[in-house]
Amino acid sequence: MTTFDKREEGFENKFAHDQDQEFKAIARRNKLLGLWAAGLMGLESADDYAKAVVKADFEQPGEEDVLRKIMTDLTGSGLSTSEGEVRRKMDELMAVAREQIKGE
Repeated sequence: MTTFDKREEGFENKFAHDQDQEFKAIARRNKLLGLWAAGLMGLESADDYAKAVVKADFEQPGEEDVLRKIMTDLTGSGLSTSEGEVRRKMDELMAVAREQIKGE
């Protein structure tokens, strides 16, 4: 194996690792977001709701499906949380999730 091949393999391994870490961070963010929303709605089964939010992310590529679920559920609970507030919370929790994943 040449130095170039070793280097290429190293980049491929790093890319795969980074993608795995990002996937885990997104799932963790969604769980944290679900727990936050469950708290706002006063749900007793916060963990079950958080799992449902994580599951919602597999409906479509991107985070719009998660945002839609949270907004629909918050509105359905009579809360007037804005989309901007939920997006800000998603960003905030993404940073928290990345730190948590990095620390593992």
